[in-house]
Amino acid sequence: MRVKNLNIAEQNKCRSGSWLAHWEKLSGQNAFMCFTEGCINMPSVGGHVQKDSTTDKNWYVIPLCTDCSKKSGQDLDIWDTAKFVSAKETETSGVAASTPRNFTPWALERFPERRLVR
Repeated sequence: MRVKNLNIAEQNKCRSGSWLAHWEKLSGQNAFMCFTEGCINMPSVGGHVQKDSTTDKNWYVIPLCTDCSKKSGQDLDIWDTAKFVSAKETETSGVAASTPRNFTPWALERFPERRLVR
């Protein structure tokens, strides 16, 4: 799936402490790797993105690493299993858009070396 990186997470502060914590809280998952396809870095921010869609212009948060989050205004190819969380802090009802498959078990199966113990 293709998204546009808005790179505004540092400019807009989140009441959850960080946008990454915001994503974890609303997605119900732990952010343990960047969602950009081919990147195996640890996420450092909840990156603000827009889907590559003519109809959906909402802003979403996804886990991104420092390098990928710096690609301001660029298109990123992200995992099709990524869960999008609304960037609107007022929306606390849960995930804004869900996927048919939980990202975490799929990623752990594909990248077992990224397994973290919390």
